[in-house]
Amino acid sequence: MSLLSALTSSILPVLSVAGVGYVLGLYRDIDVDALAAVALYVLTPALVFHSLATTPIAGDTAVALFVAVGAFTVLMAAVAAGFGWATGEPTATRGSLVLTSSFPNAGNYGIPLSAFAFGAIGRSTAVLFIAAQSVLMYTLGVYVASRDGTGSPREAVRTVFKLPLIYAVVAAVAARAVGVVPEAGTAAMETLKLTGDSAIPVMLLLLGIQLANTSSGTPTRRVSPAVALKLFVAPVVAVAVALVVGLDGPVGRVFVLECAMPAAVTPLMLTVEFGGDADGLSAADYVSTAILVTTLASTVTLTVLIWLLQTGAVL
Repeated sequence: MSLLSALTSSILPVLSVAGVGYVLGLYRDIDVDALAAVALYVLTPALVFHSLATTPIAGDTAVALFVAVGAFTVLMAAVAAGFGWATGEPTATRGSLVLTSSFPNAGNYGIPLSAFAFGAIGRSTAVLFIAAQSVLMYTLGVYVASRDGTGSPREAVRTVFKLPLIYAVVAAVAARAVGVVPEAGTAAMETLKLTGDSAIPVMLLLLGIQLANTSSGTPTRRVSPAVALKLFVAPVVAVAVALVVGLDGPVGRVFVLECAMPAAVTPLMLTVEFGGDADGLSAADYVSTAILVTTLASTVTLTVLIWLLQTGAVL
């Protein structure tokens, strides 16, 4: 496995589809909300249920993964908050620093990339990762975004229980526990698989369209701390968490890869609704620029990381 192989087999397929979405977003007025709703309420739940119902990941490993996601998120939030406080970052944008550093784009970037890099086990692990992160995003993430905003954190936290993804996880776990998962090859499972597989290209197209609509008015140097924390510190913290929790092998490697993803898009929506501004810089502008810069820079960092993970140099 070489760097070139990691780039061509894992990164380029993801960038190609996302690039189509980017070009489409530049030249056509695409209703992102409608496309995102289809992905969120139909395609992703099918992907989650099918992946978890058929995953070879053992129950204790899945629990360890959930613990690892929680530990990583809290640690990165603490590191980013401490760094922001030490450097005098205004409170409003300090929350943006925490959000962009703590929450990787584990969904519409992470799931496809993990699937390309590690196959079926990569997809299953990434699905578990995003399930755990979704809960944290709408609890810890909402709290961070709303500390100086005017929205209602309590109402926003309730959003997590409106997401079908959560119930898809519960249904898949329950179906496996009582042994009622339909057999592979049956009409039910093939329908779920077909619908779930559609989520991956749609996620990538959405990523490209969102990037095309993302402003970058904030100077890059202003978000450089977030970029450094997200792309360089986060993978190191992820490796440490994986070793402590006992995640190794393919699941541990995918966990590290997911943690190293660029900044997630959901925090942008949270800062738009709940964030404030300081010194003429809004929290939303900070987050949107960090998303754009980390996504572009991750082409290099993720290529190197995938090579290290696939060769066994890490975990």
